[in-house]
Amino acid sequence: MEQIYAIPVNEAFRECKGKIECGCPFCSIHRKLEENELDLILGASMMEPDTRIKTNKEGFCRKHYDMMFVRKNRLGMALTLESHLDELREDMKDTLAGKIAGKKGDRAVKRIKALEDTCYVCKRIEYHFEHMIETAVLLWESQEDFPSLVKEQPYYCLPHYRRMVEYASNRLSKKKYAEFEEHCSAPQYKYFDKLREDVSWFCKKYDYRYDEEPWYDSKDAVERAIKFLRSDLHND
Repeated sequence: MEQIYAIPVNEAFRECKGKIECGCPFCSIHRKLEENELDLILGASMMEPDTRIKTNKEGFCRKHYDMMFVRKNRLGMALTLESHLDELREDMKDTLAGKIAGKKGDRAVKRIKALEDTCYVCKRIEYHFEHMIETAVLLWESQEDFPSLVKEQPYYCLPHYRRMVEYASNRLSKKKYAEFEEHCSAPQYKYFDKLREDVSWFCKKYDYRYDEEPWYDSKDAVERAIKFLRSDLHND
């Protein structure tokens, strides 16, 4: 377990401990990784030859193009796009029109297809994020106070809960895994049940018979349910 991963995992779990507004600690980790990568790609890493080779080949997904576009560094983005477009044009010497006609374009189609499935920022985030998931399980096993931090999180979004439990099942002994699963499931099902109640009450509030009843915690239940089901990964 590398200290470079242990530090941010500890920080996120301590920051989110008992704070329902913080949400899933892994979502918090993911957002910080994303911010760091976007800062780097439009800053210090932008002109590094090794980075430029990778960005030319992999490009970026639409989400990260949009996030880079609003970061007030259009020159940096334009420089990255310039070399990416130059290399891409060279890789697409066959024409798409030829492919449609059944003659040419295989090279272009394959290159575009590969580009649709890659993103330099997504790949970098996933590389580090996978290690963060692993580190959380290893800290639970080795750090004295970490099991209590796992139990005292507000909740884990379902995708990150699945990844954490899946890694633990492969890493830990059956006995330790059962204990780990109990620790991380404690906040999970408590929040799950509360969320279901809030969503149900939100629905009832659209029935005239409940007009005079208070909203309780249900006003943002739909938004919270989406974050719980699909993660809360990107900053606006």
